[in-house]
Amino acid sequence: MPLRLVVIALLVLNGGYWLWSRGDLAGFGLAPAGLDERDPQRLTRQIHPEYLQIRAEPPRAGASGPSAR
Repeated sequence: MPLRLVVIALLVLNGGYWLWSRGDLAGFGLAPAGLDERDPQRLTRQIHPEYLQIRAEPPRAGASGPSAR
């Protein structure tokens, strides 16, 4: 009987943590700190986001193609 109560308590706590981490409990004032940190806010905090450039990775020395791993 005590083991059953421990398992049920762990399942309830795990479900509560899952709901909290997704932000479903934000209406009760229980939201994780990073919930409000989405991409638009992060982009506005960057100093010069227009300087960001995505470049292709240069080929490795000795690699003859994609199947040369």
